[in-house]
Amino acid sequence: MTSASLIHELFIAEEQAGLRLDKVLCTHPAIRSRAKAQFLIEQNFVKVNSKTAKASMILKTNDLIKFSLPAPTPSEIQPLKMKLSILFEDDDLLVVDKPAGLVVHPGAGHAQDTLVNAMAAHTKNLSMRFGEDRPGIVHRIDKDTSGLLVIAKNDRCHESLVQQFQARSIHRVYHAVVIGTPHCRTGRIASFLARHPMDRKRYSSIHGPDKKILRDLDQPPAIGKIAITHYETLTGIHGLGYMKLKLETGRTHQIRVHLSEMGHPIVGDQLYGAQKRIHLIPSSRIREDIKSLDRFLLHAAELGFHHPQNQEFLKFKVSWPENIQILLKEWDLAVEI
Repeated sequence: MTSASLIHELFIAEEQAGLRLDKVLCTHPAIRSRAKAQFLIEQNFVKVNSKTAKASMILKTNDLIKFSLPAPTPSEIQPLKMKLSILFEDDDLLVVDKPAGLVVHPGAGHAQDTLVNAMAAHTKNLSMRFGEDRPGIVHRIDKDTSGLLVIAKNDRCHESLVQQFQARSIHRVYHAVVIGTPHCRTGRIASFLARHPMDRKRYSSIHGPDKKILRDLDQPPAIGKIAITHYETLTGIHGLGYMKLKLETGRTHQIRVHLSEMGHPIVGDQLYGAQKRIHLIPSSRIREDIKSLDRFLLHAAELGFHHPQNQEFLKFKVSWPENIQILLKEWDLAVEI
């Protein structure tokens, strides 16, 4: 077991038999959160009958759980003063409109210039989930995507929001401008996403032996996570389509992959083939506008969830940044959000 503080012991009573390990652990007063329980298990702070175990392990009567808590470490997150567009804030959470170009949390190449650093300057109250370097972060959107994010201020709120994401009860709607327009005005895209086999920066849908994308959700492949996107084309002109996308799941790069594999990559999304199809846009002026973009045209326009404290359903909408609104108007693609 990793070096840590006091060892806690927990014997499984008859009424707890048949429950998952993480579900039992989260009831302990030293943990109180399923997210914390899962973190401890993943980091080998938990043993059942002197053996490491998975969060999904089904417990039996008289099983002995031993766990410890990791020693607290000083946060290495440096506060960064930055003007933020905050749509809502209370003691439990806040909702922000993230600008394109801002990375959500620290990583390679972005150690101290992220939304997390800006949050650390704004408030000292952020959920920590046992020392992760992503305080408050419940979900993410890509660096070059603008729009709505919810930030948790405490672990109880964080856990509730995570459960809502896992239950697919979060309302998430994106708007995108793509090259071309789909044949069907509305539809549902389902596949299994995993890292691209040849390019680790990208994701792709899993293909079967016939080289067709696997879409039968009742027959999952050995790798890949279920990804479901609902779409509606609101308008199309000048070789461009304006699309509204509702997420049922929220996998990494999900919308970008699904639209690219449809043959309609998001404008400006070079990683997923937009540059290869820009010649399909007849207007040279629009092509030049696109080449000057410093982002791709994907925007998290709507976000809704139940407040962890009172269960009130909160719903937020936010428009594209002003410079993109001007561009869309010039392209005859202005759509009211």
